Amino acid sequence: MPRNSSRKGPSNSATSTNSSSAVDLFRSATGKAASKELERIDQLFFSYANNSSGLIDPEGIESFCSDLEVDHTDVRILMLAWKMQAEKQGYFTLDEWRRGLRALRADTIVKLKKALPDLDKEVRRPSTFEDFYTYAFRYCLTEEKQKSIDIESICVLLDLVLGSRFGPQVDYLVQYLKTQTDYKVINMDQWKGFYRFCTEISFPDLSNYDPDSAWPWILDNFVDWMRAKQG
Repeated sequence: MPRNSSRKGPSNSATSTNSSSAVDLFRSATGKAASKELERIDQLFFSYANNSSGLIDPEGIESFCSDLEVDHTDVRILMLAWKMQAEKQGYFTLDEWRRGLRALRADTIVKLKKALPDLDKEVRRPSTFEDFYTYAFRYCLTEEKQKSIDIESICVLLDLVLGSRFGPQVDYLVQYLKTQTDYKVINMDQWKGFYRFCTEISFPDLSNYDPDSAWPWILDNFVDWMRAKQG
């Protein structure tokens, strides 16, 4: 009788070994790529960092902005600080720098330039913007236990953060803040109230403003001031 001829396929153990080897190779390659990326991110950091403090200080940030071709007062620098979750205004630590640049997948100035438009879009999404807006206030608290910001600085910050989205409201708010004499500083509750006002209140007619809706007093006063101007 003729013998049955059959080809044996690879055993389960061989297949399993090959699969494990492929996964290990992939992980190794991915790990090496991530390691190289982190190395480049670190090199970029130390090209701007102060040798004594080990931080990127205001002078380093100025050089960084120059290379990025963005003015240091540009809102995109504040967006970068937000992405890094930088804690101290005018300074970046290595950990903050790594956090931000890895999230942006940018390990060179060229890549960072290309990442800025997408960062801008991310920040301006309604689901994200409120967090950025709150962060902007906290970032400007430069002293320990500081809880409020002077009127002049708040006017600059309002224009920087909200001016492009709510131009008319910000213009009048700034005008009011500069002329009123009741408030010398603004706290976080008032700051959040400004954003809520811009997003919820019909402007300039103010027809849906209800002073009984737990608005900060400063906004009640602002609305009275606006209505007086409108006659």
